[in-house]
Amino acid sequence: MIGSLRGTVLERTDESTALVEVGGVGYLVAVTPRTLAELEPGSSAFLYVHHHIREDAQTLFGFLSRDERTTFQVLINTHGIGPALALAILGTHSPSALVDIVATSDLGALTLVPGVGKKTAERLLVELRNRLNLPMLDPLPVGGASGGSTAIGDVREALTGLGYGQEEIRDALRDLPSSADAATLLRDALKLLGAKRA
Repeated sequence: MIGSLRGTVLERTDESTALVEVGGVGYLVAVTPRTLAELEPGSSAFLYVHHHIREDAQTLFGFLSRDERTTFQVLINTHGIGPALALAILGTHSPSALVDIVATSDLGALTLVPGVGKKTAERLLVELRNRLNLPMLDPLPVGGASGGSTAIGDVREALTGLGYGQEEIRDALRDLPSSADAATLLRDALKLLGAKRA
């Protein structure tokens, strides 16, 4: 089982595949378009690899970070998500963005993935909620558990009520400490959102 490759990029194709030579052997590796852009022919490269084995084929999927590979493995172990769709999801959203999308049930962001319609996005949100490690940004009901999560949930609700979009809110809260109280978070989030809209 191949877990990583370190070698020289010989070529890359339009089909998001790179040919990486390691010790005189060339390995074809399927990657996201974002990863492909980083793999300049002639340059050295290190990729975390998922070695996908089926009865009729073996495919190597390459990733620049361990988080990407781990997220890919979570995705392909989710009902209805094959390697091609998992790669498309990671080609559209980074692992941290995907966690935020699931935490906030952002259907619109998931439908940006080629081949994912509204119904598929709804199913994926349900499937992934129990599989991805959701961060402190996951909103909890008011009066629920104490701590940063409740504060984040309260602030998210307040900002939504003020007319801010989910993406704006997610970006603002990502830059703030989750340990702060709700009043501080709301004040700082409004400053950030105001600066971005100015």
